[in-house]
Amino acid sequence: MREADKTNLEIPDFALVVLIGSTGSGKSTFGARHFLPTEIVSSDRCRGFISDDETNQDVSADAFELMRDIVGKRLKHRKLAVIDATNVRAADRKAWIELARKWHALPVAVVLDPGLDVCVARNANRPDRPFGPGVAQRMISEIRKGLGGLQREGFRQVWKLTSEASIDAASVSRQPLWTDKRQDTGPFDIIGDVHGCADELQALLGKLGYDVAWSQDRGERSVLVSPPEGRKVVFVGDLVDRGPNTPDVLRIAMSMVAAGTAYCVQGNHERKLSRWLEGRKVTIAHGLQQTIDQLEEQDRGLKEALPAFLDDLRSHVWLDGGRLAVAHAGLKEDMIGRGSGAVREFALYGETTGEIDEFGLPVRADWAAAYRGKTAVV
Repeated sequence: MREADKTNLEIPDFALVVLIGSTGSGKSTFGARHFLPTEIVSSDRCRGFISDDETNQDVSADAFELMRDIVGKRLKHRKLAVIDATNVRAADRKAWIELARKWHALPVAVVLDPGLDVCVARNANRPDRPFGPGVAQRMISEIRKGLGGLQREGFRQVWKLTSEASIDAASVSRQPLWTDKRQDTGPFDIIGDVHGCADELQALLGKLGYDVAWSQDRGERSVLVSPPEGRKVVFVGDLVDRGPNTPDVLRIAMSMVAAGTAYCVQGNHERKLSRWLEGRKVTIAHGLQQTIDQLEEQDRGLKEALPAFLDDLRSHVWLDGGRLAVAHAGLKEDMIGRGSGAVREFALYGETTGEIDEFGLPVRADWAAAYRGKTAVV
């Protein structure tokens, strides 16, 4: 028996949604039901804007150029956009993936496939589609052939609605991106690179009014950190390496994040430790050996929970109604509250000038000197 389609489509509230379906599959109806008219960018509408005829295939090249311009402007201003076109071939979809990456939007594919008979019947009832079943048949065949490769093309989410009933039953809900914590207004205590200095971290938290209580149960060491009323810590990454007690630093941060009294963004040292825990080849340097040695002596609870904690760390957090962003190395204005590989790399390392310093390390560009955004970046 075929597995039922998931009909509650949970998509990011900032995304490029690409509708994929044959002529007659109901893309425009689906789009109108679930998205604002201003969010939908339709190839037919763009043909109409250019030539007063939505079916005029002679202006398709110009219509798609206009679509890319409109979609690019929406994504630039962090607005969701929906592509209403057949998007049958991987080559057709490639331009949308590239545009999403340019503006650090998550590309989402929604495949509508109610079946050939449904598409043919719908087209037969529309006077503007005077073609036989062969067109829909070719499109459906092409779509089904490429279904398994949509994630490899770059789509971060792929939703498949493979019957008329599942398309009709579908609902779309929008979820904030993982980096989007604008509803949290603090106040915040922002703590920089702790680097394994647990005693100093505990002393700092105490001065800020946090109560740090340790306990031991059946060989498992744990900690409870109670914040002053309403306050929250934001750790700016690089919790680990170099210092004498990385495990307790991790216990404090992990406990606070789990309790909702702290955020923690990824630092380059957390990324390297995560890769080492995954068994990937990394250079053991810059204090990583100290962390490895210290973790070997720890209880099983910490070691078992650590990989998931590290994997869940985000590139940055966007806070306080959009007035504050926190990242390890920095952020450009057009990266704030967005998600892509490029955003994560910049948040971890900033950008380089292409030069090498006397220690053989890349020279970092001063991104902050050119920053003119409204959001304060720490």
